[in-house]
Amino acid sequence: MADHATTTDTETTPATDRTREERARLETATATTIRGLSIDAVETANSGHPGLPMGMADAATVLWTRFLKHDPSDPAWPDRDRFVLSAGHGSMLLYSLLHLSGYDLSIEDLKQFRQLHSRTPGHPEVTHTPGVEATTGPLGQGISMAVGMALAERHLAARFNADGHLVVSHHTYVIASDGDLMEGVSNEASSFAGTQGLGGLVVLWDDNHVTIDGKTVLAFREDVAGRYEALGWHVIRDVDGHDNEAVAHAIEASRNVMDRPSLICCRTTIGFGSPNHAGTSGIHSDALGTEELAATKDNLGIPQEPTFYVPDDALTLLHEQADRGKRAHAEWSARLDAADSEKASEFRRRMTGDLPDGWKDALPSFPEDAKGMATRKASGATLDALAAVIPDLIGGSADLTPSNNTLAKGMTSMEAGTPGGDYVHYGVREFGMAAIMNGMSRHGGVRPYGGTFLIFSDDAKAAVRLAALMHTPTVFVFTHDSVGLGEDGPTHQPVEQLAGLRAVPNLLVMRPADANETAAAWAVALEQTDRPTAFALSRQGLPTLAGSVTGAAAGVTRGAYIIDDCDGTPDVILVGAGSEVSLCIAAKEGLDGLNVRVVSMPCVSLFFEQEDAYRESVLPDAVRARVAVEAGASEGWYRVAGLDGRVVALDRFGESAPGAAGYASLGFTPEAVAEAARAVSQK
Repeated sequence: MADHATTTDTETTPATDRTREERARLETATATTIRGLSIDAVETANSGHPGLPMGMADAATVLWTRFLKHDPSDPAWPDRDRFVLSAGHGSMLLYSLLHLSGYDLSIEDLKQFRQLHSRTPGHPEVTHTPGVEATTGPLGQGISMAVGMALAERHLAARFNADGHLVVSHHTYVIASDGDLMEGVSNEASSFAGTQGLGGLVVLWDDNHVTIDGKTVLAFREDVAGRYEALGWHVIRDVDGHDNEAVAHAIEASRNVMDRPSLICCRTTIGFGSPNHAGTSGIHSDALGTEELAATKDNLGIPQEPTFYVPDDALTLLHEQADRGKRAHAEWSARLDAADSEKASEFRRRMTGDLPDGWKDALPSFPEDAKGMATRKASGATLDALAAVIPDLIGGSADLTPSNNTLAKGMTSMEAGTPGGDYVHYGVREFGMAAIMNGMSRHGGVRPYGGTFLIFSDDAKAAVRLAALMHTPTVFVFTHDSVGLGEDGPTHQPVEQLAGLRAVPNLLVMRPADANETAAAWAVALEQTDRPTAFALSRQGLPTLAGSVTGAAAGVTRGAYIIDDCDGTPDVILVGAGSEVSLCIAAKEGLDGLNVRVVSMPCVSLFFEQEDAYRESVLPDAVRARVAVEAGASEGWYRVAGLDGRVVALDRFGESAPGAAGYASLGFTPEAVAEAARAVSQK
């Protein structure tokens, strides 16, 4: 097991020259101020969720004043503890803590809660607010991403720590709600974390028995603590979330459990401090209203004016903890400087996200070959080459490794006893895998990719979307990309999935036509720093095309390129993606008398990002006779084909049959494409 610091670290333990009574007074002042800021912000916006910040203010104060290792002057310090507010609807809890701790988040920012272009949006977003580790709000995904963060931390500790030089030694903390633990993805990720024996992950469950609909017993009666014990977690039951010493004792105990993740069951009162609405579903997501706001402030001892009141006492402990974090940061920097220079240099490179020098030289190339190979196999061959020169790569699959071809040569399994491994077996947990990978990517220092079938992108879609929203360069490897997968039939044959993924803003969807395009697509994916990539790879073999041998390396980076041209101005342009590019080339052979250009478009969105001159060079506006071909839904392809063009697509479910037979029966033949080309050329 990797070395980790324990709770005896001087830089992270609270100062001891203060009496317990004085600390209790200051912690109460901090928690009360958090409650006041939260209810004022929600009241000002007339929108938001005050209940959780009021209920968890005590426990969060204990965590942030006694344990959390962080440096507000450098929110990206690699060895900081990670804190994830999985219950993102309670965002004012996090914003209050960030402001009071000294992050670059002003009181004016708090006053702009939920307003246009605010740095304090309704749910925490990594692109808006310094100190936010993950975009949360879709319940269950925050705790799942935290699992990925803890997994990345343990892996890097195994790779980079040495005696006397702990350069990776931090914890991942989560505040999760009842709703988080109802969501299926949280159970997927929690089961995985238990299997991995993922110590260093501490979850504070806000067990307040209330959701928007009412009491949780309406829909949620299980023994959560018992479930987590069965999942292999260390569980501390029945902690009074308003008893600071009880919370502190539970966190202290959990921090020292390094062979299992920990769940602290914090029994709290939602809306704590509200005389009339505490403990009710109404305070979960509604502003208190003028009268209850005033009564709550009186009850908590908060002045009615000014609003957004912050007494000095509320800052004392948080600023002291931030100062301890700053000292810990300086000590860490000294340890890193004193560490093995080669290891330290590699660690810095990985944490900045830079790729190793010369990595592209490892990309394979493939000669023209009528037989070719499936693009999933070409992807595997590319990964074999890249894994040897990019140690950051962390592969994985949701129990489909032999089918996804995601296990590169030399990779070893990452398990509880081998945390330095670089291949993750996620089990049949597609959603959990995608969310965990997002967490690993958000942590930094690793470049995760994971595979499943394209049809199961439906299961992972919410996490794929969140990766795009977070501008996180996770790589999703989806194989078996069309009806060409054959005998498994329509339950496994994706039809609408490509169109749905292409509709996600800030997501690159790469559907390469052959082996060379696949290698080039991996280069594009790994060069991304602020958006994820989704591959769509074939099960069936595809010919390696002559045009890709010379054109793929440059053409794929621009989303589309001419893979087979004609002399002079084309009469008709055939545009294909993936396996349908070779279909277009075959169709061209039957179009005697027509000047036919074939365009491969592995990434539609990348093509439309190009300058007008390039797009015109590939798809001239004057050539209206166009046919777009894809064995998937037609949605989106008329943007390419134009209103005068044709789209040969599949707007129905597939068939259970061998791949070639299914393709033919569904109209994907050279003859059908040629017929469409003749029809548009005669307009």
